[in-house]
Amino acid sequence: MTSLNETPKGMRVAIAFLGRRNAGKSSVLNALVGYDLAIVSDVAGTTTDPVNKNVEINPLGPCVVIDTAGIDDEGELGEKRRSKTKGIIKDADVGLIIIGDGMWTPFEEEILESLTAKSKPVIIVLNKTDCCDAEEAIKAIKERGLDYVLTSTATREGIKDLKEKIRALKNISVLESPSLLGGLIKAGDIVLLVVPIDLGAPKGRLILPQVQTIRDILDNQAAALVVKETELNSILMKLAGPPTLVITDSQVVHEVAEVVSEFVPLTTFSTIFSRFKGDLRQLVKGVNTIDKLQDGDKVLIAEACTHHVMSDDIGRVKIPRWMENYTGKKLQFVVAAGPSFPDDINRYSLILQCGGCTISRTAYLNRLERAAEKAIPITNYGIAISYMQGVLPRVISPFPETKDWN
Repeated sequence: MTSLNETPKGMRVAIAFLGRRNAGKSSVLNALVGYDLAIVSDVAGTTTDPVNKNVEINPLGPCVVIDTAGIDDEGELGEKRRSKTKGIIKDADVGLIIIGDGMWTPFEEEILESLTAKSKPVIIVLNKTDCCDAEEAIKAIKERGLDYVLTSTATREGIKDLKEKIRALKNISVLESPSLLGGLIKAGDIVLLVVPIDLGAPKGRLILPQVQTIRDILDNQAAALVVKETELNSILMKLAGPPTLVITDSQVVHEVAEVVSEFVPLTTFSTIFSRFKGDLRQLVKGVNTIDKLQDGDKVLIAEACTHHVMSDDIGRVKIPRWMENYTGKKLQFVVAAGPSFPDDINRYSLILQCGGCTISRTAYLNRLERAAEKAIPITNYGIAISYMQGVLPRVISPFPETKDWN
């Protein structure tokens, strides 16, 4: 049986606990998960960095609850904490606005506007009802047609009701995401996965995108056949018929394309994740910018995780090398690693985004939207590699939404 913590973070419903300092965000979160996860204190501003915890909330399934710094934090450090909280608001799937003094202020209004602008579900939690009057806040909440619950972490009042309201939530984007291979395969199909074992492969394991793809194939009642690129030709010759689909690691896409018949659909792990997480059409259109790059142009390498950097790292070493060889230009590459996305993207001529397997679809789409707002071309690791290898038309051929990409 798969344990709870094996569900990837990028596949979880992200629930953010938001509000002013000392509203009781950490206390409500602790009461909800059933133990002390976040530090609690009467001193305002105790929570500085976001605190994440994986939990199971049926029928939503695997979730990640996120404690945040107060939206009213002050000073230079306070502004940095506010910035992180605003980032969490953008990337969360659900927002819980915690009020600890019975007052509806411009800070709550700011949070609400950010959440409702993206049509995210919102629950207002009127906390500390054992020691404060919430009538003023209730009036403001009713005027806005919002759902709310009264809680007291001191008496445990309302915690069960809060759980029920969370369980009843609808219109959560991550739950409405299509299947990873939706529309590409059906029950009984054979999907051949080409998985190189190189320095980037964790010892004794496969990387997350490969594992998620195998699981999705099984969920579609199809069969997954996994092979290294060195064994691909012999395996194809042993099959009674051609596979329904071949999915390969982008680093060997050119070699695989030469071996697999042109009549067999072929794509890459990175491409299917681009489609699953974001807007494949936007990412494919952005790849043409590679041909327009000039000496000195800045390219942002956007990594969603903070993995251990290898000597031949795909994002930091291989892609920059391949891109300079392809363009013949001397480019400047800047790496941004982790779940946060830089604010100053105007200085870049192109953004190269990783597959985003560790971040939610909401967070991935936010990156694409930011790039579109600033008119900065954005593409994906695998799409860029396929383009520079000259096989992109074949790699995206299974996806009709990309037919006019060029």
